[in-house]
Parts: sequence; structure tokens; C-alpha cells
Amino acid sequence: MAGPEQGAKTGLMIKRPVQVMVVVTEEFKKELVQELNEAAEAAQRRIEQMEFQGRRYLADVQRTNLTQAMALRQQLEAEKKKYEDAKKELLQRIEEIEGLELGSEYPRGTLESEVRIEAGDNLFEKLSSAQVVIKDGVIQEIRDS
Repeated sequence: MAGPEQGAKTGLMIKRPVQVMVVVTEEFKKELVQELNEAAEAAQRRIEQMEFQGRRYLADVQRTNLTQAMALRQQLEAEKKKYEDAKKELLQRIEEIEGLELGSEYPRGTLESEVRIEAGDNLFEKLSSAQVVIKDGVIQEIRDS
């Protein structure tokens, strides 16, 4: 019966987060601003759609049940505020992106990777601060502290 060799280490593969950092270029700024503008426009369209449909529906409901109409109006206003807040945040992010210095690094998201851990390893070191740095879609550097 074959078994593990005497003294051989056993390990475990675990997942860890890897931060994606983007080197700021004019192209990156342009693409991200366009993406955020499209999201802000979608939020605005949703607000307008809710207002239009809400007015029609409220007019119908008010004829039969004033209490239900008031509750619906509050619900619509809360939903509208949620979209307005999201749009406002997107516009603030656009200002932030436009102000980024070329060549600086900007956090763009998180990926997962696997890392092998073994008895005696410092878990916190194994899990900490892995980064992938990209510039215009091309990996420039992999940082693994």
C-alpha cells in the first residue's frame, strides 16, 4: 500500500483576493467616463419611466383607494430617490476620474487566485496584497507580497 512519504508536507489550495490596479491613461479615462455616463443616462431613463408610469397608475388608483394611492406615491418617491442618488454618485465618480493623474494607479476591481498554504506558513502573508497592474488591457506587473 503506497502512502505519503515520511516527512512530506501536505498543503491546501485556498482562494485569495487579487486587486486589479489600472495605470491611468487617456484611453482608460475616456472608456471609464463613457461607461459611467451610460450608467447615469440609464438611471435617468429609469427615473423618467417611473414618473410616467407612476402618474398613470396613481391616477387610476386614486379613483378607487386614496390610502393605497398615498402608499404607492411614497414607494415611487423612495424608488425615484434611489435612482437619483445612484445617478449623483455616478456623476461624482466621473469628476473623480477626469481628475486622475496620468500614470497613477487606480483600483478597478478584484479577482480571485489560488495560493498553496502549508503547515508553518504565515496565513496573513499568504492572503495579503496580491495585485495585478494593467495598462490599456495589458498586464504590466504582478505583485505578490
